[in-house]
Amino acid sequence: MPTSSPSPSPTTTFNTPYLRAARRATVKLNDLPPAIDWTLARRTTRMNPSVIREILKITERPGIISLAGGLPSARTFPVSAFAAASAAVLARDGAAALQYAASEGFAPLREAVAAFLPWKVAPEQVLITTGSQQALDLVAKVLIDTDSRVLVETPTYLGALQAFAPMEPRVVSVAGDDQGVLIDDLRARMGTGADKARFLYVLPNFQNPTGRTMSAARRAALVAAAAELRLVLVEDNPYGDLWYDTPPPAPLTAGNPEGCIYIGSFSKVLAPGLRLGYIVAPAAAYPKLLQAKQASDLHSPGYNQRLVAEVIRDGFLERHVPTIRALYKQQCAAMLAALDEQMKGLSVQWNRPDGGMFLWLRLPEGMSAQALLPKAVARNVAFVPGAAFYADNADPRTLRLSFVTSTVEQIATGIAALAGAIRELA
Repeated sequence: MPTSSPSPSPTTTFNTPYLRAARRATVKLNDLPPAIDWTLARRTTRMNPSVIREILKITERPGIISLAGGLPSARTFPVSAFAAASAAVLARDGAAALQYAASEGFAPLREAVAAFLPWKVAPEQVLITTGSQQALDLVAKVLIDTDSRVLVETPTYLGALQAFAPMEPRVVSVAGDDQGVLIDDLRARMGTGADKARFLYVLPNFQNPTGRTMSAARRAALVAAAAELRLVLVEDNPYGDLWYDTPPPAPLTAGNPEGCIYIGSFSKVLAPGLRLGYIVAPAAAYPKLLQAKQASDLHSPGYNQRLVAEVIRDGFLERHVPTIRALYKQQCAAMLAALDEQMKGLSVQWNRPDGGMFLWLRLPEGMSAQALLPKAVARNVAFVPGAAFYADNADPRTLRLSFVTSTVEQIATGIAALAGAIRELA
């Protein structure tokens, strides 16, 4: 009686002669050579795991309400728009979309970026990157030498500190207030001669982690001071379109395009899985940033670039981004209301952001956010301790809360649990 053949395994497609031969080759442990003595580059000692990524592992547990991640809400992803764009791109020029591409980026996308920025930008100044994180990596490679002085805000974006660290700089924090960087402290920390700062890294709009926005007056003062000091500004603006009621002031780069490098992203207004960002740079820096890009990954995915260019070509962002703003405004209001209600009598401080994805909370005197975290997780809520966002002199009482991936109901429950953990620790 004939027997049926077994169903092919999911890996049958990859069952090449080479792999079949490799499977037949067996090596006895006693036949292996002595262990290799690996000598890692010195820069690897500066590479550390992301605190946020480690905490996100906790949030994967069933029942945990995450107020930790900096992820945009998946409810904002325009899936149907990308489905239509994918069909159009593949039908029109599928072979080109799947081929190697120019390192600078897809020309129509570079033109679109140049067109929507609020100062005069030539497409030739735009470099498409594999997310804004790669933009930070390229800036680090091009502008930092070992022991270079690099200035950052207090606190600042953890991902930037990670990108800069392998280049072995001396990262120096510049003090700030709720209006932004303090100009007098910037001058005091500039350094001189060979120790002069290479650049100041700054997030003026709805900053990660604090959610604060630099005022127009402080921006003008910072641009003027940087020009006087001949200090490069690296302006990172992934959240600038996520304002709730009023747009933020003009970018720093608009005030001095020749003295700034501007970084933007499609992750927060479209989808992070596309891994597309961009740099706008003056002629003095662009060629080397391009060469660093070529050495890093040749080019960002051409297919993804064409998808984005197709989606945004008819004014889609002007229609889509307001829906993100409305959702995040509602969620931010829910968190602020929950904090007002649950933190009564606890001497806890927090800010009230005008946009973006985060707010910044400060615990009572003598309390540590790191010590609070396990107690909060035991109550099924997670956050990010603020110490990770400081280049030096971290404030252990601070923590970052994100409100965009949780529902209004989850936010209320999570803040109540957080307040309970604070009372337990007090």
